[in-house]
Amino acid sequence: MAGIVLTGWLGFFLAIASLLIISHKNLGVAMFTAAIILGIFTIPESLLAVLFSSITNPSTIFLAIVVGVIPLIGTTLNETGQMDNLVKNLRIGKKPFLVLSPALVGLLPMPGGALLSAPLIEKVATDISREKKAGLNVWFRHILFIIYPISADLIVSTAAAQMDVYQPIPYLIPIFVFSLFLGYFFFLRESSSEVNYRGKFSSKGLILPLSALLIAPFLDVLLKTFFVLPIGEIGILIGVVASLIVAVVIGKSWTGKFSAIVWKAKPWGFAFMMFGIMAFLDVFKYSGMLQLIKEINITVEALFMIAFLLGFGTGRIITPAGIIMPIFLTKFGPITPVTFALLYFSIILGYIITPVHPCVSLSIESFKTNFKDYLRATGPPTIVGFAMSFFILCAILL
Repeated sequence: MAGIVLTGWLGFFLAIASLLIISHKNLGVAMFTAAIILGIFTIPESLLAVLFSSITNPSTIFLAIVVGVIPLIGTTLNETGQMDNLVKNLRIGKKPFLVLSPALVGLLPMPGGALLSAPLIEKVATDISREKKAGLNVWFRHILFIIYPISADLIVSTAAAQMDVYQPIPYLIPIFVFSLFLGYFFFLRESSSEVNYRGKFSSKGLILPLSALLIAPFLDVLLKTFFVLPIGEIGILIGVVASLIVAVVIGKSWTGKFSAIVWKAKPWGFAFMMFGIMAFLDVFKYSGMLQLIKEINITVEALFMIAFLLGFGTGRIITPAGIIMPIFLTKFGPITPVTFALLYFSIILGYIITPVHPCVSLSIESFKTNFKDYLRATGPPTIVGFAMSFFILCAILL
């Protein structure tokens, strides 16, 4: 018995180590590698059957397609100039512009996306220090991830927590508002002057790209409200496909240009990632680690801190969620929406300040600052956000 326990823990730690190391290069490969390592140590005789069952599950297939379509929407809007039109026609004050421009560009799930919003901030934030420019670019770029229901990070994290993507959103909204306040107080409070917009306002340039971003969650909610769907993921799939169609039509990219967009977005990489994540979760479920984890002495508060450290250590949201959520389910049972919201926010806070996160390193480089100054700018709002969330979690658990 002791040998079985030792073998299980050895396989688990090797799987997590490989996941953390390889995920910096390719998250899909990392997840499949971790699943195979864990399976070899715990369920060698049924590993292939579990993997096959996982990747052929209709819910997994639909989720993989959804996660693959999402980057196509963002890349289409960007490559056809529609995202530029949206930002240029916001016609709002300077501080709202510095919040919304990186936030809207942040909806484009593409490597190096922080470089797209950096020039906008550089042009407008003339009275803000370089480290604060880098900080606000990263902070507000990722703030919509907290509540945007077709963010791959939120979709995958809620899937790992075995809940519908909309369940935690009412509890994530206060966190989102609090994050806006923190960003304003620490990055924008002392800024002045206004934005000098060039050219005439175009309602078409504002409404059309905005509709492409909003139609997916609207259709998903509509379908789930009025229809009983045989597979829950059908609603969000229809929504993201509709969003993609709108993006293609308004960008007039249905000709040869779309093939170039597909190649640049690489949707197959995102879809492969989803298959890998679900494979790891299913192997974990059948590996026997559930019982072993139940026997260890770990608290929800400790998991909250580990979530932050994993966000910092991996520079990702999905990887920590894929580790933390199954452990919580195993040790404490179903995750309440409010607990999920706090764990998810802890991961995001670690993710926002780590140099492993490409957006951080690219923003530091773009604004010609360094990590020490960047940390001096982003550390205070991160500490306040972490402390407040931890206090709320402790209060809930009392």
